[in-house]
Amino acid sequence: MTLEEKIGQMTQVERSIANSSNIEQYFFGSILSGGGSVPSERASPTDWMDMIDGFQKAALSTRLGIPLMYGIDAVHGNNNVYGATIFPHNIGLGCTREPDLLKRIGTATALEARGTGIPYVFAPCLAVCRNPSWGRCYESYGEDPDLVRSMTEIIPGLQGNPSGVGIPSVDTQRNVAATAKHFVGDGGTLNGIDEGNTLSSFRRFVGTHMAPYFDAIAKGVATIMISYSSYNGQKMHTNQFLISHVLKKQLQFKGMVISDWMGLDRSTDPWGANYTNSVRLGINAGLDMIMVPFNYTIFQESVLSLVQSKSIPMKRINDAVRRILRVKFTLGLFEHPYADRSLTSMVGSQAHRDLAREAVRKSLVLLKNGNPGSTPLLPLDRKASKILVAGSHANDIGNQCGGWTITWQGSSGNTTKGTTILEGIESAVSSETEVVFKESPDASFAKNKGFAYAVVVVGEQPYAEYVGDNFNLTIPKEGIETINNVCSAVKCVVVLISGRPLVIEPYLPMVEAFVAAWLPGTEGQGVSDVLFGDYPFQGKLSRTWFKTVNQLPMNVGDKHYDPLFDYGFGLHY
Repeated sequence: MTLEEKIGQMTQVERSIANSSNIEQYFFGSILSGGGSVPSERASPTDWMDMIDGFQKAALSTRLGIPLMYGIDAVHGNNNVYGATIFPHNIGLGCTREPDLLKRIGTATALEARGTGIPYVFAPCLAVCRNPSWGRCYESYGEDPDLVRSMTEIIPGLQGNPSGVGIPSVDTQRNVAATAKHFVGDGGTLNGIDEGNTLSSFRRFVGTHMAPYFDAIAKGVATIMISYSSYNGQKMHTNQFLISHVLKKQLQFKGMVISDWMGLDRSTDPWGANYTNSVRLGINAGLDMIMVPFNYTIFQESVLSLVQSKSIPMKRINDAVRRILRVKFTLGLFEHPYADRSLTSMVGSQAHRDLAREAVRKSLVLLKNGNPGSTPLLPLDRKASKILVAGSHANDIGNQCGGWTITWQGSSGNTTKGTTILEGIESAVSSETEVVFKESPDASFAKNKGFAYAVVVVGEQPYAEYVGDNFNLTIPKEGIETINNVCSAVKCVVVLISGRPLVIEPYLPMVEAFVAAWLPGTEGQGVSDVLFGDYPFQGKLSRTWFKTVNQLPMNVGDKHYDPLFDYGFGLHY
């Protein structure tokens, strides 16, 4: 391989700027879809395959014919794709305490990715979130590293069973290459600030934040993505000790290390200052593939000049390319470079939606059911003559899915196919029951219409990454108003849709029941399945539920641990 061809393999670009000409000229090793980057609005699985196969055709026409590897953020299902099954976000999956469920979800996600021609996913997130103020806390399975370690069973679901301990492997053409991210310490930043600084002794840092990677590597994870965050003031993207010495040498990771989106640009303040030096530091630190994603000519010219000046050793380039090719061989891309058109029916299949519905049921955590001296409200009476369903999140697929759904930030509205919680309730009650939906009723309406009870579904608006950093953690104003208006007038259960615990203590006395539903995804019937008693509550909190934000950060095992609900709490019928 020429030096230019090797540098090309280390280059990952965004699909919106890729075309046959620059693929052939610059030898791109990988292309990705950023959040919300799609072939066309509501693109079909075939549309995705046509686009990716077109890119692949160009790659195969180059001198060496090395296939490219298409990657995407499939963090709760193949979530950029319209009509795909959207599973609960990780915070809810952590509440299930079921590694086998995670493995089955991984298998389904792999099939839905392959069903659009995608062989490489940027999941799972193995962050140990220690402060719910962090905008990515819902991407974490929980605050306890042992829980997160157990959830790495999603990796053999995505990749298939490993061929040996610590050997990167992808079992079949129905599996994908997984990515353990973000190495390392992203969930422990000071004050929960996204892309912030994690301050810790090395021993505590390893025991809390690095521990899940031990399991991921043992299970053969193919790639590891580096965190935007810093450890004790040093940016992870340029941390040679942790990437090369610890990850690659001590932990003997044999797969590929990839940067995050513009990770080299973001390794300086301001972004992009002395970019060539950032490239030097990042590649010498041990980055193998760089998620550029746009300015590929500047990146490739920088690497070329740095190698020619011996600022980056050729052996470092060779190591990077060797690791990249290893993953591509493991994926079977040389033998099977094009999409398998027989798998399009996997996207949004009924079997996968049934699995997501099961995951929703098992993720729900019952925090309250009944006031002292009263009969518990749950399970709800499905034969009640008339019931009220209220709240901004009761009939909104976008809200119940959260961020990283169709677009990077997600959005409210019917953004993809699925079943809302209201629709689930309507399908669960007797045909004789009148279900009245009013998003924001006043107290008079709730009191004077003869409702047997009300289901109030409120929560956070969708967000992702730093946009979600929040230091108040209150239910949005309209949600509080709905709780006050409805629950002061009629018996009610509140279903909270959120990516983390919020301040709820002031509202608990006025409600009969309270359910943490997290961000359940497209299958809202999983919520009604449990509310009406078809299945039991079994979720246990994957996070400590605080009383006030002044207590944060507060995690199980802390010296001054005084939560509203303990880590692991969850009521049953």
